[in-house]
Amino acid sequence: MSSPSNASPAPRADFVRVENFSFYYGSKQSLHNIDMAIPEKQVTALIGPSGCGKSTLLRNMNRMNDLVDNVRHEGDIRLGGISLYDPTIEVISLRKRVGMVFQKYNPFAKSIYENVIFSLRVAGRKKKSELDEVVEYSLRDAALWDEVKDRLHESAFGLSGGQQQRLCIARAIANQPEILLLDEPCAALDPLATLKIEELILKLKKSYTIVMVTHNMEQAARCSDFTAFLYMGNLIEYATTQQIFHDPLHQQTKSYISGNFS
Repeated sequence: MSSPSNASPAPRADFVRVENFSFYYGSKQSLHNIDMAIPEKQVTALIGPSGCGKSTLLRNMNRMNDLVDNVRHEGDIRLGGISLYDPTIEVISLRKRVGMVFQKYNPFAKSIYENVIFSLRVAGRKKKSELDEVVEYSLRDAALWDEVKDRLHESAFGLSGGQQQRLCIARAIANQPEILLLDEPCAALDPLATLKIEELILKLKKSYTIVMVTHNMEQAARCSDFTAFLYMGNLIEYATTQQIFHDPLHQQTKSYISGNFS
C-alpha cells in the first residue's frame, strides 16, 4: 500500500521562501536577515557550529518558537506563497502541513498503532478502516511496517532507538504534510540506525519537501540536494550541496567544511 499522492504538477523552486527574516529571544538577536528559497521535494540541509541559529530557523518554519516567551521576528517566511504569520493561519493547521521530528526520539507512552494515529485521534477521526490504512501507509513510508506489523498494539518503548525515530517519522507523516522538518534526526542513533534514516530521507523526498539540521558533514553531503551554512545567526552561503562541498564561494564555508573552522 502506498500513501496518497500529494504531488504538485511542477515542483516549485521557492516552495518555502525565507524573506529577510530576523529572530529575537528577548533582546538577543538569533537570526540576521536570512533570505533563502527552499525548493519543493528536495532535501535542504542546514549546517554550522552549535548556536549558529540552525534549529531556531527550522523551528520557525512551523512556528514552534511561538511556544517560547518573549520572542519576536522581522521579515517573513512563506509557504506556497502564503505567509506563515498571516492572521488567518491557524497554527495547529500549519503544523499539520509542516511535520517535525526532533533530535531525541520521543514516542508517546502508547502503542505503536496509537502513536501513528495520535493526531488523527485528536482531530476526532474514529473510523477504524481509515485509521488502519493511515497506520499501514505511514509505517511503510517510514520503512518500519515489516518490522512491526505483528506488534502494532505493543508499547512503542519496546522498539530500538532507531525504530523509535522511524516511528516518530511515521507519526509526523500520518497527516500527509507538505514539509518535513528534521532536527538532527540521527544525533542519538548508532551508525546502522543512522544509515537506515538516511536511506529513508532519500526515499521520502519523492513525496515531501525536507529541511534538516545536521552537524554531520558527511550526512549533509550524502542526503541533501542543497546546503545552507549558517554562522552566528547569519546565512554565509546557500547553494547546491555539490557546490558547497566542492567549490564554496566563501572562505568561512571552506574552512568549516574542511574542519579548519575556529
